[in-house]
Amino acid sequence: MSPTETPLPQKQRINCSKKLLNCLLKVSEKRAQPLYAVGGTVRDLLLNKSSQDLDLAVPGSARNWAEQLCSEIGAGTLIDLSGPEDEAVRVVWQKEQVDISSFRGNATSIEEDLQLRDFTINAVGVELQELSAQARFTFIDPTGGIGDLKQKIVRHLAGAFIADPVRMLRGYRLNAQLAFSMLEETRNEVRCHKALIKNVAVERVAHELELIFESDCTSITMEQMDKDGLLKYLLPELCQGQGVEQPEFHHLDVLDHCFLALKMMEEIIASPALFFPLQQEVIAEYLNDRRVRRCLKWAALMHDVGKPGTRETKDDGSGRVTFYRHDEVGRTLFEAYAERSHWSRLDSDRVAGLIGMHMHPFHLCNVQREAGITKRAALKISNRAGKDLIGLFLLAMSDSLASSGVKKPEKMEEELVELFTVVEKIFLENIQPVLQGPKLINGKDLIEHFELEPGPTFSIILQELEVARVEGDVETRADALSWVEKFLEKE
Repeated sequence: MSPTETPLPQKQRINCSKKLLNCLLKVSEKRAQPLYAVGGTVRDLLLNKSSQDLDLAVPGSARNWAEQLCSEIGAGTLIDLSGPEDEAVRVVWQKEQVDISSFRGNATSIEEDLQLRDFTINAVGVELQELSAQARFTFIDPTGGIGDLKQKIVRHLAGAFIADPVRMLRGYRLNAQLAFSMLEETRNEVRCHKALIKNVAVERVAHELELIFESDCTSITMEQMDKDGLLKYLLPELCQGQGVEQPEFHHLDVLDHCFLALKMMEEIIASPALFFPLQQEVIAEYLNDRRVRRCLKWAALMHDVGKPGTRETKDDGSGRVTFYRHDEVGRTLFEAYAERSHWSRLDSDRVAGLIGMHMHPFHLCNVQREAGITKRAALKISNRAGKDLIGLFLLAMSDSLASSGVKKPEKMEEELVELFTVVEKIFLENIQPVLQGPKLINGKDLIEHFELEPGPTFSIILQELEVARVEGDVETRADALSWVEKFLEKE
C-alpha cells in the first residue's frame, strides 16, 4: 500500500518537549538516517487522542541511537527493553521517556519493519521530521492500518502470535482500551495458538491484564478470552468454575456468575448513585483511585474462585449443595495467583482481603432481619475491612446483582443498602471518634496496674475495651482501668 497523506485531526501532537524533539532530530541529522514515529504513538494521533508515549523505529542499532540522544541532551537514563530478536532501549529524561527500537528482524526499510509488527493499527509510521513541522503528513501504511482504525477493528499481521505470543493478549487489550472489535480471523488465530501464552513471562501477562482491568470493557473482554480458549491458560482457577452448579440462590454456574459479577461491578463503578444513592459522594471519592477500581473488578471476577474446591452435597438425603469456607479458600487461591504473577503486595492484599470477606455483609443482613445491627457487629466489619469497607459493600452488591435464583431474598439489594447505611452511621458517630482519639490504656498499663504477663490476652483485653468504648460504656482512663479490673475478675 502506498504512503497516504492525511491531516491529523484537531492538530493533535506528540507528547514530547521541544528540547527532546530537537535533540532527536539532531541525532537523526548527524547520523544521516531517518527516524520514524510508529506504533501506539501514531495510532493515538490518528484517533485524535493525546499520545502518552513516544515510540520510535530506527535503522541500525537502537542502543547507539539512544546513547547519542543522551549525549545530545546532556543527561538521561537507558533501560534495555530488548527481546530475543529485537533491540529496544528506553531513554528516560526528566519526566519524559522515549522508546527506540531497531528495525525488526532483518528488515532494511520502515515498510518491512511495519509488516513485522503485531496488528495493522500499530503498523503505521511517519517520519519524525515531518511530524514535527507540518500539518499534513505522509503516513507509511503498508498493511492498511489507517483503514482498520476507521472501521474500529483489530486485525493481526501474519505470524504475529508465533513471533511473540503475548500479542494475543495485547489484541484483547486493544479491544478493551479502544472499544474496537477483533476480527473473527484474528480470534481464530488465537484459538490455534492459545497454548503458546504459557511461554510468556508472567510480568508481561500481568501488564496486559492490568491494562484490560483499567479499561471500561473488562467484563466483555474477559468473556471473549474465555470463549476463545485463552483464559484457561491465564486464570485456570477461575475457569474451573465452568459447569459447577450452585444452589437455588443462583441462576448461573460459578464461572458465569463471576463474569456477571464483574459486569455488575463495572456498572456500579460507572454509576454508584444508581445503587447507593445516599452514599454516592463518599463512594465517588473512594472510586477516584484507579488502583481501587482495578482491584474491585478483580475481586468481583475472582470472589467465588474457592467454590469448585469446596463444593459438597449433603448426604442427609436433601441433596443440598454447600460451599463451606469458599471465601477463605478463594482468598488463599488468589494469593497464590498474585504471588506467581508478581503482583504488588498492596494490590494483592486488597483483592485477597475482599475475597476473604465477601460473605460478611450477607451474614450481617441475616442478623439485620432478625434483631438489627449492634455497634459491636459494626465495629467488627469495620475493623476487618479497614480502608476497604466501601469496597466490601460494592463487592457484595455486584455479587447480589449477579444472582437471580428462586431462593434469593426478595429485597437483597435494598437490604445491603440499608446495612451499609447503618454501618456507616455507627462508624461515623461511634467508631471513628474512638479510632481517632487517644488510647486510654496500653500494654504497659496492663503490666504495671494489673501485673499481667505479655501475651495473647493483651489483644483480647484491648479489643474488648475498644468495643466498650464504641458502645459508650467507657469514656475516661479511669473508666478503662475499672473496666479492665472487672473484665479480669469475670474471666
